[in-house]
Amino acid sequence: MPKIVGVVGGGRMGAGIAQVFAVAGAVVCLVEQDRAAAIASRDRVAMGLLRAGEKGKLSESPDAVLERLVLIDDVSGLPADADLVVEAVPEDAALKVRVLAAAERSVGEGTVLATNTSSLSVAGLAEGLQRPERFLGMHFFNPVPASALVEIVVGPRTDGSAREAARAWVAGLGKTEVVVRDSPGFATSRLGVLLGLEAIRMLEEGVADAAAIDRAMELGYRHPMGPLRSTDLVGLDVRLAIAEHLHRELGERFAPPRLLRDKVARGELGRKTGIGFFTWEAS
Repeated sequence: MPKIVGVVGGGRMGAGIAQVFAVAGAVVCLVEQDRAAAIASRDRVAMGLLRAGEKGKLSESPDAVLERLVLIDDVSGLPADADLVVEAVPEDAALKVRVLAAAERSVGEGTVLATNTSSLSVAGLAEGLQRPERFLGMHFFNPVPASALVEIVVGPRTDGSAREAARAWVAGLGKTEVVVRDSPGFATSRLGVLLGLEAIRMLEEGVADAAAIDRAMELGYRHPMGPLRSTDLVGLDVRLAIAEHLHRELGERFAPPRLLRDKVARGELGRKTGIGFFTWEAS
């Protein structure tokens, strides 16, 4: 396992990534844009650890794990001896390129940089890097502590040592990796978004209600969660952004349905706003 991990971006995904590495024993440097945002991120991690402890999933106290979390309010503060830095900022290519380039300037030549993007080109994000051979995708899934999968995305210039290090780290987290070549949507987003968009179209057309569509996939195909509830969990705005990207890259089969656009415009973004295709209690 890496001894020192940087996580840039402390939203739901970034906090989850920080949590699992801290639980695995790493010192985690969590970077947010200001002190208030950093404290909010720390609170997310603390809550996640509390829940894990209540379920008997920690070998030490939540407070002991939390002591390995270090808050940083600028990427320039990342330690030079970090083994791994994971970027988990919003799905904005220009923002990610800036963040990754700044992180690279702050760490040593041996540090592996990873992006948690769910659909953006790893090769494209590497364009601003001096050492693209030390860069790859590590696509975690929400909620990170409970998810068993990490999708490792190998760019055209990623070297074998970085890929193997990422595979070992995923195993050290108690998760399973799939290694895929850099392509639009990789494997998981490409398939997951396509299923989700078709489910939204079925709802739009009145084929069935949201609960019935999801239940059909859960019971008929043994999916642990239906595509509409999954969209609520990911965030309708996130799914729309990914669909728009895949629409540009892969064509009309990824065109976002009007219902999805309308819900995002109304602020019905899923669990994080309390309403999406389902109604959610505050968590």
